[in-house]
Amino acid sequence: MKIEVYSPTIRRKEMDAVLTVMIEDRIGPGEHTRFLVSTAKEQLGFDFCLALRSPAVALQLALEAIGAERGRGVLISALSPVYYERVLRSMGLVPVYCDTASDLPLMPQSKIEALMSSRPLCMVFHETLGYTGEKNYAELLGIPVIVDTSQSFGSAADGKAAGAAGNLVILGLEERDMITAGGGALLYAHSRRDASPLRALGELPPEYALPDLNAAMAAVQFRESGKNLEKRREIAGVYTKASQRTRHKRFVQNGEFEYNNYVFSLMIETGAKDVKAYAKRKDIVVEEAFDLTLSGSGVIPSAQCPNASSLALRTLLFPLYPRLGSSRAEKVAKLITTLP
Repeated sequence: MKIEVYSPTIRRKEMDAVLTVMIEDRIGPGEHTRFLVSTAKEQLGFDFCLALRSPAVALQLALEAIGAERGRGVLISALSPVYYERVLRSMGLVPVYCDTASDLPLMPQSKIEALMSSRPLCMVFHETLGYTGEKNYAELLGIPVIVDTSQSFGSAADGKAAGAAGNLVILGLEERDMITAGGGALLYAHSRRDASPLRALGELPPEYALPDLNAAMAAVQFRESGKNLEKRREIAGVYTKASQRTRHKRFVQNGEFEYNNYVFSLMIETGAKDVKAYAKRKDIVVEEAFDLTLSGSGVIPSAQCPNASSLALRTLLFPLYPRLGSSRAEKVAKLITTLP
């Protein structure tokens, strides 16, 4: 049986929570959605939150909340998810693509500042592969900042949790996010001042709200997040030791950084295709890290954002998730040790 790169965190507790919702014979937005918001508030410490059907809806409402104007630019990373482009274009906004660092899948301060001459409306900072922004860009740039922590929940930089520097924060609940609830997103603001525009959106139609089925799963995972992060940390420790015996490199974030081990990625120094083929013979799936991003999918020409393009070509992901188990983790570690 193949070992996949991703696997949603679904255990007996999540299944019991979903079954409870089904027995109640109400699966739309309701009490469980409200309970999720209450549970998330304990961990995230926000002032106000909307539980929504998808990250795309969350991004649209976040942009509306900060006063989106047709024709204005929005600064985004070249390694942002593809849906960013669709949401911005549908709202009449213009994506302003920012290249990443050459050794980290985040926009560096120097490249962000170089694009400020275009006078963007705001910046959407996607904390790619779980790595977090080290700067309070909202104060530094003087424009609103939306931080996407879908992959970085559980990470921290310089003592601040993921998303701490954002005016608004998106936390996706999709199959490949840190909280895997089968779909949905939380859109929240830490301070009362930043939450005011979200409240001003008014009562949203139920079609925008997160259903109870998804909310029930997400609430369990928030409560179990400490255990899941520890399991990820243990597996990543085994992989890290294995990778140190190869010529392939890991991303390293400067400063005081606590990684959530969202994935285990390596920048391949040989041919990525050769590594994928080798892993396939071992019944282990290895994937491109950025195939679903703007740069990796070809939306942005490689010459426009060369660092992001280079990372998209040579960064691979190896299986890492709480349900992996020690025996399969050891098999993956052995694969990493023997990579071509």
